Amino acid sequence: MNQFEILRQGRKLILKMIDGYTIEQLNFIPKGFKNNIAWNVAHLIVTQQLICYNLSGVPMCVSQEMVNLFKKGTAPEKEITALEFEKIKEQFLSTVDQFEKDYKQGIFKDFNEYTTSVNVTLTDINSAIAFNNYHEGIHLGSILSLRKLV
Repeated sequence: MNQFEILRQGRKLILKMIDGYTIEQLNFIPKGFKNNIAWNVAHLIVTQQLICYNLSGVPMCVSQEMVNLFKKGTAPEKEITALEFEKIKEQFLSTVDQFEKDYKQGIFKDFNEYTTSVNVTLTDINSAIAFNNYHEGIHLGSILSLRKLV
């Protein structure tokens, strides 16, 4: 199984786990938490785009507004509407397909080395892909915790 399939299957699992939740549940921030399920899903899209596309100097597939709302260090500023969340769910899978296509086309030639908050230094696109999958697993755990409290 390759890294793109790990990413794709992890994201499909997250979508399956939250299927049937109301937009109110997806936006709910339980006591002791600083974000919600909807934020976590959007954050995963943004992080993958930042560490894979942005660090490679390649234009991202998401808007700067989305990056500003969901990048590391942010918290929900407002509730996400049901319509907005439908778009996020579409992007959740479509960005994986686009990423795999772009990778196979060899567009990730350059890379700006970056040391993550867990002291892992990303040196090329392949290390960024591997780290992104690790990051996705962390947020899968967050979503599992949040699901119990909404």
